[in-house]
Amino acid sequence: MARMTAARTPDRRLSVAPMMDWTDRHCRAFHRVLTTGALLYTEMAVDKAVIHGDREKLIGFDPAEHPVAIQLGGSDPADLAKASRIAEGFGYIEINLNVGCPSDRVQSGRFGACLMQEPALVADCVKAMQDAVSLPVTVKCRIGVDEQDPELALFDFVETVAAAGVTSFTVHARKAWLKGLSPKENRTVPPLDYDLVRRLKAQRPELEIILNGGLETLEQGLAETVALDGMMLGRAAYHTPWILAEADSRLFGKADPVASRVEAVDAYRPYLESQLGKGTRLHDMTRHMLGLFTGQPGARLWRRILSENAPRRGAGLEVIDEALAAVVPHDEAA
Repeated sequence: MARMTAARTPDRRLSVAPMMDWTDRHCRAFHRVLTTGALLYTEMAVDKAVIHGDREKLIGFDPAEHPVAIQLGGSDPADLAKASRIAEGFGYIEINLNVGCPSDRVQSGRFGACLMQEPALVADCVKAMQDAVSLPVTVKCRIGVDEQDPELALFDFVETVAAAGVTSFTVHARKAWLKGLSPKENRTVPPLDYDLVRRLKAQRPELEIILNGGLETLEQGLAETVALDGMMLGRAAYHTPWILAEADSRLFGKADPVASRVEAVDAYRPYLESQLGKGTRLHDMTRHMLGLFTGQPGARLWRRILSENAPRRGAGLEVIDEALAAVVPHDEAA
């Protein structure tokens, strides 16, 4: 358990989005090899699960993952306050409330994107969370849901929630359609509206506004957020993680931690070895590395070797060595 005191306010110029079934502790450990500056988020953790479940399994993390924030899901102020206190005890440096997930499971629990329709309730939730902890409480939301007019819904939502004390909003610049689109379709079908997010920032310059949704590269993110406070990368950071490897020099004014993809694998190796010693399956860790060589000769062979061999019982670091041997001869510029 990473019980430690947060040393500083999170730097949100670049963050990696909370993604269910993806941004687990092994993924975060891998991303941390690539960037020391980006803010990493957990998968969404449901408040009641944090209160009543196996906390170490659900929200435990290694201090080496810092800076790392937790995203909570829920709509009961008292439960969110309890879960926030628990998260603070684990050493997270920020608590984020999910007001953007469109899945049926989330809707049935009355949280996620459907809360865009209940800004007063969200305000009550974040107020209770802030009263319970000394950490920053932030919100990740959409620009609206279903038939809402984003020009009205987003601004009204932010006004109400900001009045409760939230000063940082990460905005996924798409509507969420709770009826008629699957969660996967909700990530691609509704059109992006970056200009609306920029207008929000222009109207509320005192707030920190982070842009999320459809950003594929650091270059695109930097271009789209000139008038904003930061970018949150999601699927692009997961499927093509090497884009994180220049973040420290380009955004945070410090040297990048690794100079090549091979160095990244070597830097992740001690974590792999340690976790294997604890009984973690190799596949649970290497599945987050499949996109490391995307765009490079040998990338398909790298993915195939890891995908076929890492899930086997007893698989160890020899699988990594085999996959590396297949791509290293081609890894010229890395």
